[in-house]
Amino acid sequence: MNHIESFYDDEELVITERFFRDGYVVEKVEDSSALNAVRSHIVSIVCEQLGCKMPHDEDGFLNEIHERLPVEQLNDVRMQTYRNMNESSWFRPTYFKLASKTLQTLVGNELAMQNKINLSIQYPQDESSLLGIHSDSFGGETPFQSVCWLPLVDCMRTKSMYILPPKKNQETLRNLSTVKEGGMAAIYEKVKKDLIFLDVPYGSVLVFSPNLLHGNTVNAELGTRWSMNCRFTGLFTPYRGQEKKLGAFYLPITAKPVTRLGMNFRYPEGFDN
Repeated sequence: MNHIESFYDDEELVITERFFRDGYVVEKVEDSSALNAVRSHIVSIVCEQLGCKMPHDEDGFLNEIHERLPVEQLNDVRMQTYRNMNESSWFRPTYFKLASKTLQTLVGNELAMQNKINLSIQYPQDESSLLGIHSDSFGGETPFQSVCWLPLVDCMRTKSMYILPPKKNQETLRNLSTVKEGGMAAIYEKVKKDLIFLDVPYGSVLVFSPNLLHGNTVNAELGTRWSMNCRFTGLFTPYRGQEKKLGAFYLPITAKPVTRLGMNFRYPEGFDN
């Protein structure tokens, strides 16, 4: 008889240890054809708005979009694309399937998913699309979550996002009062030398803890950044505030049969103790 000493298998142990050490993991997507379908859908929505045909080279089209779409029109196109993609019933399940094993290992197998998937587009040298250093938990979101961040083009160096490693993050948050007066800008100046830019090529997905300080900077690379992000949390983990609660910001996606039966069970009168 084999004696099993861990509740995790070897693959789960490896990814768990990496996540604890780094605060993130970068993994290959679990269905490359589904990823290509997601990207093609985004490209088709953008092409419809621009009145152009579907390109043969979708990667080149996305990377060079700044050459055909003025920055003044960028946010309107982004918001229309965001609305259209989230109206597709298949979009959220497909997005989840791109990293479902990783999410189930790191977050849980009974999950709630953000009700909308976000879209970010950042032109080279454009300062109007910056997301300064922050922790999602500062904004009233549950600390029991991970972000699934998906690039639609190769995202390297400043074309990607940065993150503060766990040990430095813990130290910074513990001493936050020393830079409180200068706000988040002062925090950025204090830790910028310790920030790590994450290389996430197309075909990979990044899952990270948004409790860590993170953000982006001016895209100093040649191509436009296209990325998507969505938050996942355990179905029964605590939620904070009315805005970010289950049923509003989060929707259940993988409740198991026993859970569904248990949630619908009602004790007979006189047996509720």
